[in-house]
Amino acid sequence: MQNPLRRPQGDHAFRRGNPPFHDAERGGPRGDDQDQDVMSKGMRGHFVAMSGEFVGTVMFLYFAFGATQIANNVIPPTEASLDRLVYISLAFGFSLATTAWVFYRVSGGLFNPAVTLGLVLAGGLPPVRGALLFIPQMLGGMVAAALVSCMFP
Repeated sequence: MQNPLRRPQGDHAFRRGNPPFHDAERGGPRGDDQDQDVMSKGMRGHFVAMSGEFVGTVMFLYFAFGATQIANNVIPPTEASLDRLVYISLAFGFSLATTAWVFYRVSGGLFNPAVTLGLVLAGGLPPVRGALLFIPQMLGGMVAAALVSCMFP
């Protein structure tokens, strides 16, 4: 019996897009009626990019908004302070640099609907991809703001 976690010898299942699992009722490889994936390869790529944009946007804004709330709670906002301004600026910068570095291979690391729109208008991003990335970017911003609002009342 072949280990289901190893690649089959003939590599025929991978060329058709099927994992190397066997159908217990038929005793052989999966039938042809199950050869179609639930999502096409293009839709799967869009879904992965949308998920990456959502998670990346939430992480970027969560760290940046959290640092801003900490800075505003330590030093009262009525006082002007260069230290607070530098801290908030560095928090946004390092948060964006870190999340863009982590997610640039997954979704491009855009995290900003204005950047996405600019890339679509300049022709650097297909319009369908831009429209699909706009939604998780907006939702990610809302989720990050809600999380920080709940953590720092």
